[in-house]
Amino acid sequence: MRREDRRAAGAAAGLAYPTVMLGTLFAIPLGIMVVISFFRKIEGGFYEPVLTLDNYARFFTAFFAQNLVFSLWVSALAASIAVAFGFPFAYLLTRLARRWQVPILVLLLCVLSLSEVIVGFSWSVLLSRTAGLSNVLVWLGLLEDPEAWSPSLAAVLCGLVYLAFPYTVLVLYPPLARLDREIVEAARTLGAAPATTFATVVVPMLRPAIVAAAVLVFVFTLGAYLTPQILGRPQHWTLSVLITDQAVYQANLPFAAAMAIFLAVVGLGLVAAVLVLARKRGNAA
Repeated sequence: MRREDRRAAGAAAGLAYPTVMLGTLFAIPLGIMVVISFFRKIEGGFYEPVLTLDNYARFFTAFFAQNLVFSLWVSALAASIAVAFGFPFAYLLTRLARRWQVPILVLLLCVLSLSEVIVGFSWSVLLSRTAGLSNVLVWLGLLEDPEAWSPSLAAVLCGLVYLAFPYTVLVLYPPLARLDREIVEAARTLGAAPATTFATVVVPMLRPAIVAAAVLVFVFTLGAYLTPQILGRPQHWTLSVLITDQAVYQANLPFAAAMAIFLAVVGLGLVAAVLVLARKRGNAA
């Protein structure tokens, strides 16, 4: 066998394992879900393999459209807040000495190990009336009586941002760590203040990384369902919560599968649109 043939065979063998794993863990389950989404639920039973578009027809209702828009809006807002706080934090982290960076990064990794259930109930206690932050504000004289801030939309956003913040920092840390400090020092030498240097030099240079972090956080929060369920009221439930309700409690797997596919398609479409716009803006610049 020639050397070129051996290299081609080695490359094919190297791609075989990830291809099989991708097909087994992603393509096959997704295909099964797509097929089930066209089935019909039996009243008082499970479902029957009858091809129908009734599950997708239910999308054209005011309730579903409102819930979809709310889910996308909450995810986009949580991603914006996480990036708005995470980018300056990651930038300041890269300016610290190495002996301080490592413990902070380890702490962020420890936060990622926490379950969404633990995070949700912790924020629920923290924002409660009996043992929450409002009692501290009463003790400081800033409030007259303790208040309950959960369940509420603000509590849902706090939980989602808390979950997404470590991912944001870890995504932004590598490009910020590779940023040439001489460029920042040159801007400071020309008389730019630290805030001006950050806004006019650092942010434009790291715009692709910021967009990537925002897209990652948006997709991550779009699939969260325990946090809105624990920290929010029914009007604050996202589409992921309704999918879980249909699949687990209503035993309506066809409609749950259709909603999951529709949510994935909408999410991927928005992500693709953001990436295309960001690429066009980068080329124009």
